[in-house]
Amino acid sequence: MPLEALRWPVTPLGLHYLLVHYDIPLVDPDAWRLELGGRVERPLSLTLDELRARPAVELTVTMECAGNGRAKLDPRPFSQPWLVEAVGTARWLGVPLAALLDEAGPLDDAVDVAFTGLDGGVEGGVEQRYARALPLAEALASDAVLAYEMNGVPLLPQHGFPLRLVVPGWYGMTNVKWLARLDVLDRAFDGYQQVTGYRLRASEDDDGAPVTRMAPRSLLVPPGEPDFHTRVRHLAAGSVLLEGRAWSGHGAVTAVEVSADGGASWWDASLEDDLGSRWAWRRWTAEWDAAPGEHVLCCRARDNAGNEQPLEPPWNVGGYANNAVHRVPVVVS
Repeated sequence: MPLEALRWPVTPLGLHYLLVHYDIPLVDPDAWRLELGGRVERPLSLTLDELRARPAVELTVTMECAGNGRAKLDPRPFSQPWLVEAVGTARWLGVPLAALLDEAGPLDDAVDVAFTGLDGGVEGGVEQRYARALPLAEALASDAVLAYEMNGVPLLPQHGFPLRLVVPGWYGMTNVKWLARLDVLDRAFDGYQQVTGYRLRASEDDDGAPVTRMAPRSLLVPPGEPDFHTRVRHLAAGSVLLEGRAWSGHGAVTAVEVSADGGASWWDASLEDDLGSRWAWRRWTAEWDAAPGEHVLCCRARDNAGNEQPLEPPWNVGGYANNAVHRVPVVVS
C-alpha cells in the first residue's frame, strides 16, 4: 500500500496489501463447499449461498503482514522484503466464526480449530495446503468472521474468493484465504505454518515463540513531494500538517507522538476515531513548524496494554513484528 493511501480511512481495494504464499486458485463458486468437521457433534458442509443466507456481520479491520518492516532489519532476513507498506484497512462482511462453531458443537476434548485454504505448494521441503489454527477459546471469543465480501463487493480472487478468515487484531498470516476446511482438533495443530513458520526465533536453533497479535504501530503520510531516486521528501518552510494512522492488536491506541529530529525529542499528536471500530487504525495529526534544513520525521504509538513502539527494531530470523518507529527524511527549503 503506498503510504499516501493512509489518507483514506478504508483502503481502496486495489491498494490493500497482498501476500500470496503459493498460487491464486481458480475456484468454481457453484462447486465450492466449506467443510467443518473433526471433534464436533454436527459436521457441516455448506455452499456459498447457504453461508450468505446466515446472519452476517460487517467489521472494519486493519490487517498487517507479520513481515512488515523486514527490509529494515540488518542483516535482512530472507523472505518478502517489505518496507513498511504491508498493511491496509477494509470492511469485511460475512458469518461470525463463533456462530458457525456453535452450530457444529465442539466436543469437550476440542483444543484447536485449524483453517485450511485451497492454495498449496512446497515450503521448507514440506508439501502442504496453507493452514493455520487458533485455540478454540480464542476462536469462540474473538470477533473473527468468515468473510465473503470486502468493501461492499464479493472477494476478489487475490483476496481469497469465495471465502476467507478474518481474525481482527492478529497479523495477516492468521487470515487464511480461499478457505476450504475447518477442523476442530483434540490437540494443538502442528502444521508447518504453525510450528515452523511464523515464529519469533533468535537463531536457527531456537524454537521461538509464535507470532500472534499485531504490535502497536504508527505510520506517517510522507509530506511534501518525493525525490524520484532517493524518495527523500521536499517541502517549503512554515506550518505543515503531519498526519498518519496508528493501530495495535493488543489494545486500543491511546497516544501517538511525533518527532522532527530523529527521535531526540517528541510532542503529542491529536488522535481521532474516524472509523468507530476497535479493530481499525486511528487517524492522528500534528502541526509542525518546519524550519529550513534536513530533518528526520518520526512517529510512535502506544496502546492501553502498555506497549510502545521501540526506537530500534529487535532482530529475529524470520524478520517478523518489526514495529520500530517510522522515519521519513525531509528537506525543507
